[in-house]
Amino acid sequence: MISLRANIEEYKLPAYSLIDFRSLILILLFLIFLPFSAVSQSRQELEKQRVKLQNEIKEINTLLFQSQKKEKTLLSDLSDIVQRIGVRTKLINTINEETNQLNIEIKENERQVRLLEERLEILKKDYANMVVQSYKSKTKNSRLMFLLSSESFLQAYKRLDYLKQYASYRARQGEEIKIETVKLENLTDYLVETRNEKEELIAINLKEKDSISEEKKSREGLVKSVKNKEKKYIAQINKKQKEEREIDAKVQKLIAEAIAKSNKESNVKSSGFALTPEAVALERDFISNKGKLPSPVERGVIVRRYGKQSHPTLKGITIESNGIFYATEKDANARVIFDGKVLAIQVLPGKKKAILVQHGNYISVYKNLDNVTVQKGDLVSTKQQLGKIHTDKSTGKTILAFVLFKEIHRQNPEEWVYKN
Repeated sequence: MISLRANIEEYKLPAYSLIDFRSLILILLFLIFLPFSAVSQSRQELEKQRVKLQNEIKEINTLLFQSQKKEKTLLSDLSDIVQRIGVRTKLINTINEETNQLNIEIKENERQVRLLEERLEILKKDYANMVVQSYKSKTKNSRLMFLLSSESFLQAYKRLDYLKQYASYRARQGEEIKIETVKLENLTDYLVETRNEKEELIAINLKEKDSISEEKKSREGLVKSVKNKEKKYIAQINKKQKEEREIDAKVQKLIAEAIAKSNKESNVKSSGFALTPEAVALERDFISNKGKLPSPVERGVIVRRYGKQSHPTLKGITIESNGIFYATEKDANARVIFDGKVLAIQVLPGKKKAILVQHGNYISVYKNLDNVTVQKGDLVSTKQQLGKIHTDKSTGKTILAFVLFKEIHRQNPEEWVYKN
């Protein structure tokens, strides 16, 4: 009787020991999963960035590399390839970071697999010992005899409770082994999947490195060709910059005249337009959408950003951009970025046109259009088409120049338009 009680108590002791071990494992897993979840989130962001850069390269290939290589497009071709090399370099760096994150994740997974394997081994040994001890106890004394040999009813009740606890503990051990086995199988499968994903990234990275090596060779050849006629290209750039400044000055003058006219008609003095309550509300909505406004082209690649910047291919040459220049597909239409009213339609050199749309005291300008589908005074709604964008016959490129003003003061459109 004393021997059997000792056996029962012996079975209970491992239970307390196992609880302590289980708590330790849970703490370890918590500490492991805490940085792991942060890594996983960062990897998701990297994956999103990688897909974005891959799509950008596809757009560059489609929208910028349409013309045949000839002397009059050499500078443009060189600029295009420099842009593609820049994006591809970012892609390679992103893939490298993503691969590093995968390495961290794989190491964490491997550590968790080892922990689960050790835990499962302990559970199985504990369960096997329990089964053996249970078999031995059954051969020495039956459960009935164990209960009948009790000295009192209370003792018999306690012995029956011990037996129930023991049976319940054995059942829990069996279930826990099943659960841990499933966990281990799932984690092992995920580890295999992660390793495969790493191998795919390495393959993509090698392909991108091969591509960028070829592009750099092509760039070197173009640089030599451009260098031979550098003075000619610099003169062309300066002439183009002068034309852009003249056009922007005319746009500013046109806006200033419109402001003066609205103030005169309303008999007020202000640096901005005399706005109706409806126009004030529209401007408020426009400002609240800063950073979320749609692009003025449905599909496009930015080929020149806002502000002063070094020329992408000619060293020592600085260009100034009053807006964003988008390369888009042939026969594409410009679209308005927000609800507003057509303030003016301006004719540019070469019979191209610019449309000015008023959004309260903000004016969005869409330049380099062949024809327009709206008239002065028309009310337009977000993403409404304004006109077809001009395609240059020499380069084969379709470029929209997009400028944004607050009254007569230029704004950086990149701060207002949503970045995909």
